[in-house]
Amino acid sequence: MDRLVEGFVKKVKMGKKIEKALKDKGHSSASQEHEDDSKTPEPGDDSEPHVCTGNLSVDFTELCRRNNMAVIPPVVQRPHRPVTPPPEPASKAEKGKGKQQQQQPEPDPEPEGEGEPVEPPPKTYTTKDKYEYFKPTVQVEMDNPDKWDTVTEVFVKGWKIDETMMNVFKQCWLTMDRLHTINLWDTGLTCDTVEILSGFLPQCANLKTVILDGNPVPEENWYSLIGDESQIQTLSLRYNQITDKGAEQIGKALGTTQKANTKLLSLNLNGNRITDVGATAIAGGLRMNRNLLSLSLEHNQIGDLGAKKFGEVLSRFPLTHEEVVERRKLLSEKGAPDRTKSPPPSRRADSKDRPGSVRSSSQIDKKRDKSSKKKDTKGKDEKDDKKGKKEDKTAGKKADTKGSKVSSSGIGGRGSGASVVAETAGKTAAKGKDKKGGKDKKGAVQQEAEPETPELANPLLEQVENINHELWVPGNRVLISLNLKKNLIGSEGMKELLKAIQYQTTFSKLSSGSGTGLMRICLNKNKVSMDNDILEKINQMMLTKDPFYKPPPSSPENESQVAG
Repeated sequence: MDRLVEGFVKKVKMGKKIEKALKDKGHSSASQEHEDDSKTPEPGDDSEPHVCTGNLSVDFTELCRRNNMAVIPPVVQRPHRPVTPPPEPASKAEKGKGKQQQQQPEPDPEPEGEGEPVEPPPKTYTTKDKYEYFKPTVQVEMDNPDKWDTVTEVFVKGWKIDETMMNVFKQCWLTMDRLHTINLWDTGLTCDTVEILSGFLPQCANLKTVILDGNPVPEENWYSLIGDESQIQTLSLRYNQITDKGAEQIGKALGTTQKANTKLLSLNLNGNRITDVGATAIAGGLRMNRNLLSLSLEHNQIGDLGAKKFGEVLSRFPLTHEEVVERRKLLSEKGAPDRTKSPPPSRRADSKDRPGSVRSSSQIDKKRDKSSKKKDTKGKDEKDDKKGKKEDKTAGKKADTKGSKVSSSGIGGRGSGASVVAETAGKTAAKGKDKKGGKDKKGAVQQEAEPETPELANPLLEQVENINHELWVPGNRVLISLNLKKNLIGSEGMKELLKAIQYQTTFSKLSSGSGTGLMRICLNKNKVSMDNDILEKINQMMLTKDPFYKPPPSSPENESQVAG
């Protein structure tokens, strides 16, 4: 009995120990779970904002997750057509086998079965699963395909970008140093998303090309993309249903009498609804703009009036009252740069007309001190002149003796050493003088060029002609490419454009610099047929100006005629 009781007591004690150990483990596991829950943030928690690192794939996915987006578009590399591999050279043995196989009759085709070999996938294109092509993605181009922080171009096509998504792109693109191109095609942009985009684009230092084709916006606030702080060099707004309202705002953003865009180089407005009114506004922007190189207005509704305004801007035009007032302001600021300086001190105290009785004793003492100083300096100068003459005589004697010694030794007809030394010394002295003079000249040129820089940049300061009491200035010669194809231009508009091209041609021959003028103009498929005399003249004049023009090779007969 005692043994049974002792065993029961031991079992009870062991059970209590086990319960205590289990309770301690439960408490520790519960505390660890609570700490883990506090450490891991919940999806969409903004208590710890995500810091973008420049890795578009990671940053874009994380920001979309935090914004509780149901569908997160994947970031993928832009597909390219596969390169066709070069044909492998066949060996001699394979060639012999091929000949034998050609001689043998072809066996009958076997019936289709389970053991039929599977055809390999094609190598000239890639295939995707059903509907995979239409799913939203963010396509990118990278300098290094293995590094996601080297993205240079972003392509988004065919799915809507709302304000939340645009803010996500904003956070990602600001940290991407190599990004230089964005292409948002048919993404359903609105007035608000365009404002967000234009607000942060100037902060992207290397972003120069923006393509926003196929995004009709009723407010037409595209002008905000080329504002004062814009760094965009190439802007494409094709097929955005831009009317004269948007064109007028774009024309003001290109240039006015007070300011002009100095960054934009290429503007593409193809496939919109711009008429003569909008074309007149854009031509008005080109009056003061001297930076835009290429303008494309293909497939719009521009007629003769719009073409006439472009012809005036390209040849020469009279200044309006507002432009004349601004020109006078600029000339007054340029002609009086020292107005803010204090006037020079008066010289009445040193004038000879003042009577001697009024002169103060201090001035008389000053004059005595000056006369005594002059006498002392004269005495010193005479002593220095005497010493210089003596040194010149001794140096001349030494040079003569050295020259006679070297000439007597005779070195193969090379002349004396004294003459060589004298020539080199003269050259170095002349170089030193030239350098000093060059510095002075350069400094003088810089001082003269500084006030002349506005003349090249601002057309209001160019040389004017007074014709019928109006000030006429040369037109825009910086624009080198103009595309007016598929519009409503007739013969009258063609005449004005021909006059402008003729004026630019003669002006470029008479004056150098300040632009080359139009080098390419496209006027096909307007109201004028291709056989029109005016259009043929324009095409002939512009043929040799085209930078891609190659003259026809000269035949031997023509060469013989020229030689004769």
